[in-house]
Amino acid sequence: MVSASETLPSHAMPPLPTGQRLRAWLYRNEAVRGYLLLSPTLLVMVGLMVLPLLGMFAMSFFTQKYVTIDYSFTLDNYWTIFEPSSTPAYFLGIPFYLHKPIYLLLLFKSILISLASTAAVVLLAYPMAYFLAFRVTKHKMAWLILITVPFWTSYLLRVFAWKIILGYNGVINSGLVSLGLIDQPLEFLLYNPFSVIITLAHAWAAVAILPIYVSLEKIDRSLLEAATDLGDSRLERFLRITLPLSLPGTIAASLLVFIPTVGDYITPTLVGGTNGIMIGNVVQSLFSKGNNAPLAAAVSVVSMMTITIMVCIFLWSVGRSRMTRREI
Repeated sequence: MVSASETLPSHAMPPLPTGQRLRAWLYRNEAVRGYLLLSPTLLVMVGLMVLPLLGMFAMSFFTQKYVTIDYSFTLDNYWTIFEPSSTPAYFLGIPFYLHKPIYLLLLFKSILISLASTAAVVLLAYPMAYFLAFRVTKHKMAWLILITVPFWTSYLLRVFAWKIILGYNGVINSGLVSLGLIDQPLEFLLYNPFSVIITLAHAWAAVAILPIYVSLEKIDRSLLEAATDLGDSRLERFLRITLPLSLPGTIAASLLVFIPTVGDYITPTLVGGTNGIMIGNVVQSLFSKGNNAPLAAAVSVVSMMTITIMVCIFLWSVGRSRMTRREI
């Protein structure tokens, strides 16, 4: 017997219902199915991240008129930041030929503090991650849970704890005085960039341990055994195999620490004092006490663009160096 579909020409067949056609189209497009699964997350990201950033970018082109905002397009806020001057202001011997150098000067200072904090975090996190990956054989999950214990408490409380530790009558000064090592408490431990770096390094160490640990855990142990059989010492084996293969995790940890610490304002406020002010404190002050949201938005945009360019150049240089090594 011949079916009805075989006797009818293709153009005479009835069209499929809309629902069936949509399911068939989704079945053929794997990328669309993936985006549909991510749609709740994408909606949250767009609503809570992209739209606020676009609003802040638009706000940077307005001006504050006393208690109201003039929504006329202008570049006055950016001119305030980059207005040139014939008289330079110096920071670490670097001249800033700007009429109001405070914004870029604090941005430069914040980048230096963040770089120092990132270096301290990586130096603290790498040995711990190495110990977990190569020395711990049992109860690794318990160790990983212990690493995340600091996140069980408020970030504000952890900063306050360091303020007590580094204070004039804090734990360190009291201990040194009681041991007779100093006659009077040390004043340089608190309210300076040094205290900000220490506090940031402690607060973000756990964030850096996890990506470095994952990168070390994925290293093929047979490569290390082969290097040992070929006569490499422990140091040579680490420099030639372990460190290069763990660079992706180390780079990821560095970026996870560097990017948010540049804009931190809680830590400088509590332990930095007047000498430890960062660009985040200026933005927070302009939004609140200064009542100048457009200028604060412009400073934020300049800071974000600067950090984005720095990160892109860093990733490009890392990728280029890896390609060069592969060609060699």
